[in-house]
Amino acid sequence: MSPPPVTQATLIRRLRADLQTAGLTVDRVAERLGPLASAALHREQLLPALVVTDDATDVSGILLRLFTLGRPVAASALARALPTLGVAGAVELGLVRVLHAGREQEEIVEACCDLRPYADDAHDWWVASDLGGAATREPLPPDHVLGIGGASTTLASWTIRRPVRRALDLGTGCGVQALHLAGHCESIVATDVSERALAFASFNAELDGLALDLRQGDLLDPVEGERFDLVVSNPPFVITPRDGDVPLYEYRDAGRAGDSLVRTLVRTVGSVLEPGGVAQFLGNWEVPVGQTWRDVWTGWLDGAGLDAWVVQREVQDPGEYAELWARDGGTIPGTPAHDRMYAAWLRDFASRGVESVGFGVVTLQRPAVEREPWVSLDEVMRPVATPMGATIDAGLRARTWLAEHSDDELLSVPWACAQDVTEERHGRPGDEDPSVILVRQGGGLGRVVRAGTLLAGYLGVADGSLPAGVALEALASVLDVPAADARAEVLPQLRDLVADGLLV
Repeated sequence: MSPPPVTQATLIRRLRADLQTAGLTVDRVAERLGPLASAALHREQLLPALVVTDDATDVSGILLRLFTLGRPVAASALARALPTLGVAGAVELGLVRVLHAGREQEEIVEACCDLRPYADDAHDWWVASDLGGAATREPLPPDHVLGIGGASTTLASWTIRRPVRRALDLGTGCGVQALHLAGHCESIVATDVSERALAFASFNAELDGLALDLRQGDLLDPVEGERFDLVVSNPPFVITPRDGDVPLYEYRDAGRAGDSLVRTLVRTVGSVLEPGGVAQFLGNWEVPVGQTWRDVWTGWLDGAGLDAWVVQREVQDPGEYAELWARDGGTIPGTPAHDRMYAAWLRDFASRGVESVGFGVVTLQRPAVEREPWVSLDEVMRPVATPMGATIDAGLRARTWLAEHSDDELLSVPWACAQDVTEERHGRPGDEDPSVILVRQGGGLGRVVRAGTLLAGYLGVADGSLPAGVALEALASVLDVPAADARAEVLPQLRDLVADGLLV
């Protein structure tokens, strides 16, 4: 495997100028490839993109073919695509190597890394990482540095974007999360156990104009004794067997057994959070036979002293999990190497009595005042709107408000139904009254709540003009229900609706 690119400021400025001139953006790439090849590339299927860039003479096609698809191009083509940097500059940065094709044939160059555009709603960036297995057509080496993938974009989408003074990107990899943090954080510390990953993060920071405090070390060791307002992490959370049949990847498991890395992070991240500080990360967790995933998380959080909102997004049985990650390193199903890894995963899970593995997004908060932490363990398996950061931020604030205010204070607020809330009534033909009333959230986590007569009646008048307690008393009188009974029935439902943003 090639060494990581070199952070040489003068040459990187020339590279940036060439990429800007080329207009190499996410939108431009999608336009150049077309919808079919773009969709295939997101699935790591390169063939359609190879077809539409075959014999490319345009700058976008040349750069895509070289740095994203991992195919050699003529040195003269690269010189046209990067006129300010030049081929010699690209070699010096460690982006390409020159292959001498013979005395009468033109020199060609091949990429030493992946380099592609990346963006959010407000920024355009470029990100360098190691070429993936689809491009190299070889199994990945243990110190492979992952580029932009589904996990990194999921975390970026779910991260809250409050302006903060100090942030930590824990396990930065090539620096994707740090790019997003730069838009709302005054200073950023980025850590990784991998020296190679930090070299890529340094290169990307220079290329995209970021100031990062890069540190090498395991988990929280590089920042012991420090405090942050926001910690984000796409950690090496993959549960990997500890035997010789499965290679150990730094980006995937960092040498940890089972789900111990995620569990350790849950138990220790509070030590680096400011009061009111938030940590967000992705994770996998094992669910043993006879337990639920909520049992697992209840045990992990016991005594941690942190507010916790865990959203489980996916569940796999041991076979499904083994199939996913045995393929991840580039092995082909049905080959002896793949079968050995598959069997190793099954043995590993069986040794601990694991029935299933959960995946999800974790948001932890150190309470700003002394109180009992709140815990919200939700399962949301359906698709949700993106980005989710604003929804998580609002839900975090709402849950914290609820933890710090009494039932009487809750009932004193004139709540209103959020604009995206609708009601559905279902009944048998000819029935005068509905048998089922569903309250549906259009955005956020897409909650659907079955409402009884009292709750439906309250939501019908919840327009922000009347305190909830007053409205409930009036409804109880109309329905001839004791006020105390109406309050006892509706109050827990109000708390849930406020927490999830159906009432604001």
